[in-house]
Amino acid sequence: MSASRRLVLGAALGGVAGAALPGAAAAAAEWKLRWSPTARDDGMRAWETVEDDRAGSHPAAKPHIRTDGDNWRFTMHTVDRDSSTDRQRQEVTGCRDGDSFLRWLPGETWRLTYSMYIPDSLRATTTFTHIMQMKQPGNGTSPIVVQSLRRVDGAETIELKVFESDTLVGRTALPPLHNKWTDVDFQIKIGNGSSGSVRWILKSGGSTVIDKSKTGVDTLLADRVRPKWGIYRSLGDSSGSLKDCHLLLTKPRAYQLV
Repeated sequence: MSASRRLVLGAALGGVAGAALPGAAAAAAEWKLRWSPTARDDGMRAWETVEDDRAGSHPAAKPHIRTDGDNWRFTMHTVDRDSSTDRQRQEVTGCRDGDSFLRWLPGETWRLTYSMYIPDSLRATTTFTHIMQMKQPGNGTSPIVVQSLRRVDGAETIELKVFESDTLVGRTALPPLHNKWTDVDFQIKIGNGSSGSVRWILKSGGSTVIDKSKTGVDTLLADRVRPKWGIYRSLGDSSGSLKDCHLLLTKPRAYQLV
């Protein structure tokens, strides 16, 4: 594998990356590229599942999730409704690789990188607006980690939280990220109780906007973890921020620490 496809990591989320092997020198842990689809070549086959107006609330506007050149586009209209009618959802899940998909399991450490474009029509709200989640597969399961657009004391922010414990990993202002591409670097060690950890980095225009980590957190419900992208928002917003909007996603990559 070429050097561009492997990144040597000196420390994994604050822990020791390499361990001595009997009769061998200690080896540094590496990020191994496991998934690298493109919208133009892979299209909607990049995802494990696609949740496009699953309640059939707005069939005339389908597809709400589609490719747009080198990007995936998630479109949300104010009339769209999820099967739970107090919210809206247009999301994709998982990382499909040919006829199978990646399984993120307990004890493993994974990294996602991608770029997102958030137009100023996609606003932070007083109730939840998630644009990326880590979840256990299955209907009715709670999120594990959420990247959200949230109003805090009236100000629009983007944040990352460990959901069940309501642990804030980091938060920064949203308006400077509107109408431009933002690079996301998200890392998760999957573990129960206090054995999990996360790191969240946002970059814009080549500059780091935020780089925050949290260790000793629970990042597993059961079975496995998979990512979700798109727009998932409550209709309970009281700020008047719900508008027709979209989100663009490009160049997603998944790496496993080995």
